[in-house]
Amino acid sequence: MEVSGIEEEEARAEVDIWNYVFGYAKIAVVKCAIELGIADVIENYGSPMPLSELATALRCELSRLHRIMRFMVHYRIFKQEPINQHTVGFSSTPLSRCLIKGGEKSMAAFILFMSSPPWLASWHCLNSRVLETGNNISPFEAANGKDLWSYTETNPYHNEVFNEAMACVARLTVQAIIKGCPEVFDGVKSLVDVGGGINFDLPHVVAVAPKFGSIENVGGDMFMSIPNVDAAFLMWILHDWDDEECIKILKKCREAILEDKGKVIIVEAVLEKDKEVDELGFLGLMLDMAMMVITNKGRERTLKEWSYVLRQSGFTRFNVKPIRAVQFIIEAYP
Repeated sequence: MEVSGIEEEEARAEVDIWNYVFGYAKIAVVKCAIELGIADVIENYGSPMPLSELATALRCELSRLHRIMRFMVHYRIFKQEPINQHTVGFSSTPLSRCLIKGGEKSMAAFILFMSSPPWLASWHCLNSRVLETGNNISPFEAANGKDLWSYTETNPYHNEVFNEAMACVARLTVQAIIKGCPEVFDGVKSLVDVGGGINFDLPHVVAVAPKFGSIENVGGDMFMSIPNVDAAFLMWILHDWDDEECIKILKKCREAILEDKGKVIIVEAVLEKDKEVDELGFLGLMLDMAMMVITNKGRERTLKEWSYVLRQSGFTRFNVKPIRAVQFIIEAYP
């Protein structure tokens, strides 16, 4: 019997809707795996690890752990391999290595932040932000009583989780920059990392920032002034703010860099307007939803929108370079 295109779409919809119904299950199971340390134990084992040994190492109930592992094998987080004729074991995959705490490509800290109660509660208030009669506070503030920055400043545990998450993403993004666009740092002798040379951030962030080599940690307010350097580096900073505030920050950066050879290096998503997006482009759309939830005015921007804020800030030229990450490199010159 022939199946029409409409019937195929309806059949697909019946499957897809269940993925939405239980969409939270994936993040909940992955969070559970990180907290238990499953990826760490299997990676350290060095060969396919029997379920019984994994349960003993983790002090988990055998049958429940089996159900968790069965779920993650289905989603290719781990793979199952035969050990002998009667026994199978679990092995690491590139995806499971992203869950290793402190691993080279670990996303564990970021996942724990994105699955934290204050963050998840914010998504339940998204509809009030979209309505015409909606208030001017972020869903995060509506759910938690304070905006993200105030909440983080007054909650030491959340501050630690947030800082570790941002450090996790920064580490991976910088690796992508060095691998895909190392020339961005050519000729730069002094660099200020705004919102992060000089590490320039809010005083409560700098207060707990680790010392590293000759890097100087400086507390301050990027809306007031930025230390003078060859280049200002802003990674995942400008998407927190609306155009007016972005222009204020960029003007302060322009004042801080050398007129003849200085530049501002921006690491942000660049949305493709009215084009079908690839996998990384789709992540940009997800980030845009996150900005709507966690900030009052933040957003991801298209190339045209980036051009507007840069021109309004007094930059005469800029270029955009893709890297193997959700972000792009934008170099802006006076």
